[in-house]
Amino acid sequence: MIFSLAIYSAPHTTQASDSAYRFAETLLSEGHSLYRVFFYQDGVYNSNNLITPAQDETDLSSGWQQLSAKYQIDMVVCIAAALKRGILNQEEAERYEKPAHNLRDGFAISGLGQLVDAALMSDRLITFGG
Repeated sequence: MIFSLAIYSAPHTTQASDSAYRFAETLLSEGHSLYRVFFYQDGVYNSNNLITPAQDETDLSSGWQQLSAKYQIDMVVCIAAALKRGILNQEEAERYEKPAHNLRDGFAISGLGQLVDAALMSDRLITFGG
């Protein structure tokens, strides 16, 4: 079965992002496919390369990055939500004349059309948070 996930919550404010990550790990270990993970609203904070959780907390941003690299999963961050929350890739940082970018490697910035595509290309679109 092909899944896509939509994550609407920041990594350390609710259980939603952690639950999504564990769900993704489980479905992949069970032989299912993960087409795309789409980060929207506060979920875009999962892609922030500057997040530094306490030593006794899970580093979800790093976890998503590793999952993406291991399974070649498309990790997409909503551009409008990201820009509002100060998350930029190199291109957007240059466009808005910002001194730095903070989008973690393995994530891509794109529009809501990628969420629609994920819904069309997957057997199930599961949302977390919101």
